Amino acid sequence: MKLFSKTPHKEDQKVHFELYKRYPITLEKGLGSRVWDAEGREYIDALAGIAVNNIGHCHPRLVKAIADQSGTLMHISNFYTSKPQVELAKRLVKLTGLDRAFFCNSGAEAIEGAIKSARKYGHTKGKSGPIITMDGCFHGRTLGAISAGKKKYQEGFEPMLPGFKQVPFNDIEALTKVVDDQTVAIMLETVQGEGGIVPAEKEYLKAVRKLCDKHDVLLIIDEIQCGIARTGKMLAYEHYGIVPDIVALAKGLGGGFPIGAVVAKEKVSKALDYGQHGTTFGGNPLATRAALETLDIIKDEKLIRKAAVDGEWFMSELRNWAETEDAITDVRGMGLMIGVELSFPGAGVVEKMLHKGILTNCASGNVMRLVPPIPITRLELTALLVALKEAVAEEKASIK
Repeated sequence: MKLFSKTPHKEDQKVHFELYKRYPITLEKGLGSRVWDAEGREYIDALAGIAVNNIGHCHPRLVKAIADQSGTLMHISNFYTSKPQVELAKRLVKLTGLDRAFFCNSGAEAIEGAIKSARKYGHTKGKSGPIITMDGCFHGRTLGAISAGKKKYQEGFEPMLPGFKQVPFNDIEALTKVVDDQTVAIMLETVQGEGGIVPAEKEYLKAVRKLCDKHDVLLIIDEIQCGIARTGKMLAYEHYGIVPDIVALAKGLGGGFPIGAVVAKEKVSKALDYGQHGTTFGGNPLATRAALETLDIIKDEKLIRKAAVDGEWFMSELRNWAETEDAITDVRGMGLMIGVELSFPGAGVVEKMLHKGILTNCASGNVMRLVPPIPITRLELTALLVALKEAVAEEKASIK
């Protein structure tokens, strides 16, 4: 394969905030599990826009739905209702087992809505305690989200918003010690994404639900990255047999079109009065129509089962490899949300895989995050595995 240019897109460097350490390719087209750059090179996408393109790039049905809706009605503001918004709210209420939905434009906005809703509920109950979050969590990059998250994302943006406390993830004893009747909420990801693809332990999450019930504490589940069929269930918390009080959704919900949602129990939504939260663009007809079509595609193409079956097969292949490769310290995940933990930093592996025609990503420094479009074929997954083996071997050799 011909190597890509060593210089990132020059115009981008001149005009865009220098916030992203971009790879020096410009992508121009996508279809299914493949993307093509400006020079015509083809890649298997094992990142899916960071677990966004769950139904694949440019699914023909989604493209048509967006085109049809954009020719009818795109935006009206939330002073008025639209059929796609009402239908999507009904669908999400049914899928989540909750009562009411609020729409926004991104995952971080969904988290902000969840935090505000929880705090308002806490005020109605006379609570003055914190929202408890987990070490290693990532909930977005707004000020509220980073106040709830890792210290590394807070540096330079102090003072942080008060009212948050962190405890170790998957440690029910540590959590129990800090929860009391004044605690407002516990917020966690069912599977930590940026934290290195770390699933909640089954008994842990069940115990968290019981602890919340005991103290009238809201359980906020962040399903932004792990939700929408990614783990072999529509929502990852279904693996655990629990229902949260609030769930935050985004990423895969729109199939590549920006949309976020907060879905909550009636008691939570009723704590908010008219005008205490809102959005201009959230839940517009175009975004909600895209989400409806995405959910229909997932159902019609049986992508939930596919994520479960292919994920189990692929993790088995990865674990078989890990038994004979000392550079691999762990393989974990659910469905097609998989982390391969390395014994050394993974940035070099990501770059080597790019040269081999595979788009990947490294989370938490040394965990290869594999979150391909769910329609990816076994042949493509095999090609991904071959490239990963080669890249790990090459990187290991280069650092000895």
